[in-house]
Amino acid sequence: MAKTRKPLSRDRILESALALADENGIEALSMRKLGQQLGFEAMSLYNHVASKDDLLDGMLDLVLAEMEAPQPEEGLAGIRKAAISAHESLRRHPWAAGLLMTPARVRPLRLAFMDALLGALRGAGFSPDTTFHAYHVLDAHIIGFSLWQATHDFALPDEVTSDLRGFLDRMLPIETYPDLHAHGVQHMEPGPLQDVSAFEYGLDLLLAGLERQQTPE
Repeated sequence: MAKTRKPLSRDRILESALALADENGIEALSMRKLGQQLGFEAMSLYNHVASKDDLLDGMLDLVLAEMEAPQPEEGLAGIRKAAISAHESLRRHPWAAGLLMTPARVRPLRLAFMDALLGALRGAGFSPDTTFHAYHVLDAHIIGFSLWQATHDFALPDEVTSDLRGFLDRMLPIETYPDLHAHGVQHMEPGPLQDVSAFEYGLDLLLAGLERQQTPE
């Protein structure tokens, strides 16, 4: 008896494309590879997605839907929660931050998040001028840190991981780069430093500075 294939749908195609990009990078995504993963010819996908661009837009919409927008009544605590939610989504899908920064990929959900962030800043009591700058700084931290982290999140070769200290000594000799060498040692040592989120550390510095500029009620 022939095995019945699970039918195609737009949702199924988008979810499979998301998984493929998460695993192998957006550069590895093609309609042919996606069709192979789903068990269909690439041309069959076009019955559900209009084009590769439509596919990418749909994938971004899934990523953006994971982000929790700030609520005006929650103040800076809500802004913090929303920023962490957005960053965690972009970390789960490291290819997405770069696409979000391209003019052709301005999605409605992205605009809604931006509008909500602006509204939350105004709701927290900031003046229009402070809101203007605070929005850009917060958005830059969310997107920029996610882009930075995506380029630093990679696995070292086995021959390096087996001799990390030796690798560090060769790449960053202490005589030439004393402070950078010490920083590298901190990366390798287990302890409380490894439990601190650099994203949240920077976010809290930003929010603490903003809190000092809040308009008293």
